[in-house]
Amino acid sequence: MYVNSEANGPQLSSSNDSRITPIGRFMRKTRLDEFPQFINVILGHMSLVGPRPERQFYIDQIVQHEPQYVLLNRVRPGITSWGQVKYGYAENVEQMLDRMKYDLLYINNRSVALDLKILFYTVAIVIKAKGK
Repeated sequence: MYVNSEANGPQLSSSNDSRITPIGRFMRKTRLDEFPQFINVILGHMSLVGPRPERQFYIDQIVQHEPQYVLLNRVRPGITSWGQVKYGYAENVEQMLDRMKYDLLYINNRSVALDLKILFYTVAIVIKAKGK
């Protein structure tokens, strides 16, 4: 992103976001922008698979519409998630609520097999550069 891209406060990215540099757009499409998160996995702050963490600014808005969002905090956040591979990046709170449904399904049905399936889908998205 360009310097001072959130000077007017927190913003969600969109498919035609003018704040993203050309290199950033490529990195996002191929999910290369997620690689630094592996440091957080190694440190134990995140896992490979789990609901994507969100900024508190947006959590406060989401909880006003859907209090069960707090259930996502029961598991460690992940680099990839069922919501991420099935829905992708959210551009507004309504889309975050839609993506949350997939993450709640994941929490209620967690298993090694499901984690492997999500990782497989994630690798396919990266290889095909099908990121949103």
